[in-house]
Amino acid sequence: MAATKRTELLTTAASMEELRRLAEAGADAFAVGESRYAVRMAGEFDLGMIREAVAFAKPRGVRIYAAVNNLIDNALLPQLPAYLRALDEAGVDAVIFGDPAVLAVARSEGLTIGLHWNAEMTSTNYATANYWGRRGAMRVVLARELNMEQVIDFKANTGLEVQVQVHGMTNIYHSKRSLIHSYAEHQQRSGKEAELKEHADGRGMESGLYLIEVERPDERFPIYEDANGTHMMSSDDICMLESLHELLEPGIDSVKIEGLLKPTAYNEAVVRAYRAVMDAYYADPEGYRFRDEWLDPIRELQDPHRELSFGFFYKEQVY
Repeated sequence: MAATKRTELLTTAASMEELRRLAEAGADAFAVGESRYAVRMAGEFDLGMIREAVAFAKPRGVRIYAAVNNLIDNALLPQLPAYLRALDEAGVDAVIFGDPAVLAVARSEGLTIGLHWNAEMTSTNYATANYWGRRGAMRVVLARELNMEQVIDFKANTGLEVQVQVHGMTNIYHSKRSLIHSYAEHQQRSGKEAELKEHADGRGMESGLYLIEVERPDERFPIYEDANGTHMMSSDDICMLESLHELLEPGIDSVKIEGLLKPTAYNEAVVRAYRAVMDAYYADPEGYRFRDEWLDPIRELQDPHRELSFGFFYKEQVY
């Protein structure tokens, strides 16, 4: 049976300019944040920019979610209440969190802001999600390692909203250490600094560095370093455009396009493609058929070194 509630099309933005362009392309919601409180965001949105994003989005019916998904240490904890109050006052629709400290502070401050539980790889069962739901979470962000059967089963057994990533790269390793910077210093001491070529010390998301395994020389794993440490990303991009209806039919509440490390033109093409598929499905769920031309704009802009894949959606998983 077709879903009666329309699924949200969620994405990221690296700047206000990109946010505006992707909203025009059809995005329903955005996840933004700043590096003190958020990790692996497409761009830096301080409180001023978040307020600007909300002011732009609200009149258009677009939702803004603020990521506070970093690990909260003792040094940051005293600043958290004021930051969450500021987000609430700014009018953001929800906070994305993984650390229970965020939920605890939000409740102790009496905030009414929505809470989206995102525990990265550990959100693998509905019992744990329901635990956080009883404590105030309204949405669960599913682990990307779940397959389609598990995703649908998850939705059938929770009263929380369910969010699933459907496009883009995923994080496969994170260290709080500055590994790239340490490697660059080692290369310099060894007299091999030329191997890093124009990337200097390799810092930053725009460094263009990647790792290659000896066993898989054709696969490139992007790696970058920021204020939160070192991040290694997947060698391919999830692309569920062709099978998106399988998530729309059971009523998955939100599907996310991850725009991290992607140019705006690419993200815009992706958002437009998913918007076209979703609109076509909801116009006639029973008669819906996928049209290959919807995928063509993405294929044209896709990095030839990065394969489009179904991720884990059709793989057998054992936990």
